[in-house]
Amino acid sequence: MVDMRTVLAGTTLPNPVMTASGCAANGTELNRFFPVAELGAFVTKTVMRDPRSGRPTPRMAETPSGMLNSIGLQGPGIDAFCEHDLPWLEQQGARVVVSVAGNTAEEFGEVVQRLVGSPAWGCVVGVEANISCPNVANRGLVFACDPVSSERVVRIVRARVPAEVPVLAKLTPDVTDIVTIAGAALGAGADALTMVNTLLGIVIDTDLLRPRLAGVTGGLSGPAIRPVAVRAIWQVTAAMRSGTLPTAPVVGVGGVRTGTDALELVAAGASAVQVGTATFNDPSAPRRVLTELEAEAARHGVERFADLVGIAHERMVRP
Repeated sequence: MVDMRTVLAGTTLPNPVMTASGCAANGTELNRFFPVAELGAFVTKTVMRDPRSGRPTPRMAETPSGMLNSIGLQGPGIDAFCEHDLPWLEQQGARVVVSVAGNTAEEFGEVVQRLVGSPAWGCVVGVEANISCPNVANRGLVFACDPVSSERVVRIVRARVPAEVPVLAKLTPDVTDIVTIAGAALGAGADALTMVNTLLGIVIDTDLLRPRLAGVTGGLSGPAIRPVAVRAIWQVTAAMRSGTLPTAPVVGVGGVRTGTDALELVAAGASAVQVGTATFNDPSAPRRVLTELEAEAARHGVERFADLVGIAHERMVRP
């Protein structure tokens, strides 16, 4: 047996596998396939201050080895989430990472303030600041594409979350230098990084000769983006190991379908992994990936999952 525990900024989780935000709603549907409490943590769909109807349809388009989504952060808002979804997750015994977002940096703070006041707050083991969403107050630019905006949001969120609960900053790969953005988030108080969110893409319908998505652009996810996620995790982990960045846990996400896929992200530096798009065609994927990842750890002869984190940096081929 392998000790699959992992530590996320002082919080010990029984295993390193989570859902990815937005791919399993808030748990009730997924719980029909396996108990969500069996995962290291359940990551909620991103919740905002006010109810949102999301973007017009069609919202999804398949691509080779992936898919584009343009959902638009549809949801009932933070008050409904705290009244219905979070108490249900608490009743299941789930460890919950709540993904939060706002149209402005200040709105992030409002969402977190209401979340912390929820009677079910006790089941929350982390707050994931989805800074990969657009900043409406700044011409729709994505917060995580700018170090100043990233720092501002993270600082506001960290100030409102109790010190014992980790704050994770979710980064976008659509930047020139992800190490700089990671540094801004960590400098503002982020305890961990979630890497990476979807890549921006467009699919053209070659019969109608127009974009398939009503919103034109969408987020590319699935196996096609896994090498990008591995690259981003590798670069940030290397910067941490060299002392360029302060050391912090990384949660890897992007194209994980199997335990072998998860191992790639772990070997690059991830202390935990999230399973997202694979859940659409296999709702048992997060639980299955956990079983397969444990088998991979056993195959490599390690006694602790933690021994695999970042191991590829130590085994590079030297000329």
